Amino acid sequence: MPGMGNSLCAAALLAFVVLSILVSLLISSVQQFGARISNFSNATVAVDEEEFASLRGALIYQLNERRNEIIPLLLPEDDTNGLSGPFYQHDQTQNSHLDYSLWNEITHGSRKAHMDEMDCESLVDMQAVEVLGSGYTKLVVKVNLAGGQPVALKLVNEQGIDMGKCVEDFKDPRGCRELVSYKLKKEIVLLQRLQHPNVIKLKGHCAGDAGGEGGRVTVILEQGNPLQMIQLLQSPWEDRFRVCLDLVRLLHFLSQSPLGSVALLDFQPRQFVTVSGELKLTDLDDASAEETSCQTHADCTLQFPHRNFTLPCSAQGVCGGLNEKRNIYNAYRYFFTYLLPHQAPPGFTHLVDHIMNSTGELKADINQTLEAFEHILLLYKSGLHLDNLPPSIIRDYTVMRGMGTSGNAEYRCWPSYSQQGCVLSVHSAREAAYICNSHSQCNSFTLTGKKTWTGRLLASFRSSFSHLVPDGTSEVYVKKAKALETSTV
Repeated sequence: MPGMGNSLCAAALLAFVVLSILVSLLISSVQQFGARISNFSNATVAVDEEEFASLRGALIYQLNERRNEIIPLLLPEDDTNGLSGPFYQHDQTQNSHLDYSLWNEITHGSRKAHMDEMDCESLVDMQAVEVLGSGYTKLVVKVNLAGGQPVALKLVNEQGIDMGKCVEDFKDPRGCRELVSYKLKKEIVLLQRLQHPNVIKLKGHCAGDAGGEGGRVTVILEQGNPLQMIQLLQSPWEDRFRVCLDLVRLLHFLSQSPLGSVALLDFQPRQFVTVSGELKLTDLDDASAEETSCQTHADCTLQFPHRNFTLPCSAQGVCGGLNEKRNIYNAYRYFFTYLLPHQAPPGFTHLVDHIMNSTGELKADINQTLEAFEHILLLYKSGLHLDNLPPSIIRDYTVMRGMGTSGNAEYRCWPSYSQQGCVLSVHSAREAAYICNSHSQCNSFTLTGKKTWTGRLLASFRSSFSHLVPDGTSEVYVKKAKALETSTV
């Protein structure tokens, strides 16, 4: 069939391009693995028929185990919800098995679920840009598609530890590629089931058997920027708060997702990216919707490096809320501790302290935590926390609307939206006047009309300027004593 031929050709092309990417971009980061993996994947291992049959049987067992991990994720929420079609069939007289007509859609990419979904043909003439990350199992590469659109590709790391160990154990590179690729297949399913603004968007996938090379699976994702905690620590509090708020919104969704309560077992900043400033979870293969069974409360212990928490064992023999609590505490220790308290606006100190205490001690559930964050956001956007600022503070300034400044004498403040000067977000000119009065160097500020993600205004503070220039989007506020000196000059 023409369509199938095109897909196979595209898959073959992808295999070639992937190999090129590995050679050109990954060689420096995987040199330590190269020789060992080369021996595994390129050499013909001499084994007798009996040993080969034994190894093959063990590998097939592992493949079935991985497939059985995915089966529950393919089940729709009910007869009409979830993924389209019966992904899973149950025979009362036989073992449960997949409906392979739909399983092949994931394994071979035989058809698109939506017209705008990308597939193998979307990757023709793509250009590799850089390796974004490589781990035991997966390689993540940034590429530009033929039309210039950047996307991220996830594929099996042919030189990763998981692939190397599998070939060492089973002597079957093709079978091992299929085994390792199950993590990617699991991610495809999870990304389909767990769609949320704070989960990376699945744009499509490419799968097939090109040139006899089985297990070729590539996940196509929207392009994000890796979360840089060091850079984030130097950012304004408003941006750090946004990351924490996005994370809490995500955890709230995961606590009641279509799959049930989902725990992120590998909870690290490296599992996240930002897209246009919005936090997104990008690594889901270690997500688990399994509830921990128990007989006593002791079976429901959450263990962390410096703290342990014991939750109640329910009458149904399940540790209720364990996944949710695990996520909350990991958010506290990896994100809130570093991003939330430092330089929080004075009016929010007590609210932030409450969040830190309730999450650090697991006293609040995710609903209460989200409510606390949304309350801060409401106050911050509305300016209600500034009610104590005297209205008369702005009277100390002369305002010149439709004007900007030139010949500025800048000074720096921290954290600032500009490294060359002092640019901060404000709710109004009144808050900007209050900030300017608190800076000994400040004699004027400009409201530029630019806004942050909360809708707050960006204000530029300076010690002096040489003259005014027309600017229909700006307003200049000058301390009245300074304004008299400027007009005299």
